Amino acid sequence: MFGGKGGLGKTTFSAATAYYLAKRGYKVLVFSVDPQASLSDIFERDIFGKGAVEIMPNLYAQEIDADRRIKEYQEEIRQKILDMYGLAKIPGEIESYIQAAAAEPAMEESAIFDEVVDIVVKGGYDYYIYDLVPLGHALYYLSMASVYDAWIDKITHLREEMGEYDQVVAIVKRQKEVEEDKILRELLWIKDRINKSSSILTDKQKTAFFFVLVAEEMIIKDTQKAAQLFAKFDVPLSGYIINRVIPQELKNQEIPEYLRHRITMQENYLKLIDQTFGKEILASVPEMERDVTGLVMIEKMAQAMFGNRG
Repeated sequence: MFGGKGGLGKTTFSAATAYYLAKRGYKVLVFSVDPQASLSDIFERDIFGKGAVEIMPNLYAQEIDADRRIKEYQEEIRQKILDMYGLAKIPGEIESYIQAAAAEPAMEESAIFDEVVDIVVKGGYDYYIYDLVPLGHALYYLSMASVYDAWIDKITHLREEMGEYDQVVAIVKRQKEVEEDKILRELLWIKDRINKSSSILTDKQKTAFFFVLVAEEMIIKDTQKAAQLFAKFDVPLSGYIINRVIPQELKNQEIPEYLRHRITMQENYLKLIDQTFGKEILASVPEMERDVTGLVMIEKMAQAMFGNRG
């Protein structure tokens, strides 16, 4: 997983890492949950909402369409109500509720989270590169597993108590044994999926989280705060990557005064980054001469990140 504030290069690093691993024979899926995702722009392919699209041998990319996922949600809910209660059609009041729930702000996040769970639990790839949304939203997504888990625990407990009550009523009234609780079974299924995905995303043997930052004071401070918050959710922090470093050798050339000042300022912030994060800094990636789009520039970025040896 690559995380950081918006616009620092998370998507670029995600694409370059996916390219690097695919070139070494691993089957890789790079995916984004950001509504303003730019994997399509980077790979110069229209992949939004089309599932896993093959970019080149071993490399697949996916951008999640939250709106379509919400519509699928609605249809799944309708079908489950019909199946569980043996109804011929959805009652009007319930249909109104299903339509209204889709407009809730949290529904998009829930739909995206559910899609991520599907991707992670389904399997089929050697590596998954998760291009996270900006930090605030990323924390929300990562916290959803524990929130959902706690909520389902409470609902499941209530449902079990109701089941025990139904059994007592059936005995007293000499009725047949109560049919298996389909709702409880559904809740337990959801809980199992969430726990599986959560266990993968927080497993230090399986998952690595990298922060992307640049040599600017506010970015350094925000990254430091975010790292402390992420640690509370057991996200396996694996290191930091500095992006857009202006090459030091320019200082010895005839360059505009503005650029000379930028390099001097950068030197100070690079020292601060070193003091703050120390050995956890894994790489310093230079400012590229143009936007990283297309496989040629993605390969160049991969070489800057990993070198030829890996």
